[in-house]
Amino acid sequence: MRILGLTGSIGMGKSSAARIFRRLGIPVHDADHEVHALTREGGRAVPAIARAFPGTVAKGVLDRKALGARVFADTRELKRLEAILHPLVRASQRRFIAANRRKKLVVLDIPLLFEGGNERRCHAVMVVTASRTIQRQRVLRRPGMTEEKMANILAHQMPDGKKRRRADFVVPTGAGFRSTLRRIRIIAKHLARGHWPRRRHARDRARHGNHRA
Repeated sequence: MRILGLTGSIGMGKSSAARIFRRLGIPVHDADHEVHALTREGGRAVPAIARAFPGTVAKGVLDRKALGARVFADTRELKRLEAILHPLVRASQRRFIAANRRKKLVVLDIPLLFEGGNERRCHAVMVVTASRTIQRQRVLRRPGMTEEKMANILAHQMPDGKKRRRADFVVPTGAGFRSTLRRIRIIAKHLARGHWPRRRHARDRARHGNHRA
């Protein structure tokens, strides 16, 4: 089995890319989905969050807005939350990999893949990207999203340009779903034939360039 890491900044089209991989029959583990499962009512992470962040959980239900206000305003608080969630997400990923061990290719969809050092667990990394204008339009269409909230989220993410330099495959998503589908299908076929890039240090990938689909 080989593992492809999928990542990209908010609004860059990562969810659409994940759907395409599933459409192609390739198993995808969605880290965001797992976090939501862990933090919904009855989720495994809720008791630990209640202890670490008093006032954010009432009758077993997490107040996501209250928690978000605390962690996005304080890097130390964010790291405390990550210390609760990340080990549980990694455990879920290990179960996913074990369950799909007979597959030739699986995808780990991780929004903060580089930020958390998760590229070391992948045989290759694909980054989805789009122009700043398209990114802003997509993000601000989300319910409850504001310019300020978007800025806070981006402040905790590695810049798009740096992600692209560290990627093995870069897929622009601004030309629409069909274009993205075609590009990802090419990458999937490329990998299915065993043409995996050698994992190199980020500086080497930046120096020698990376694949563009």
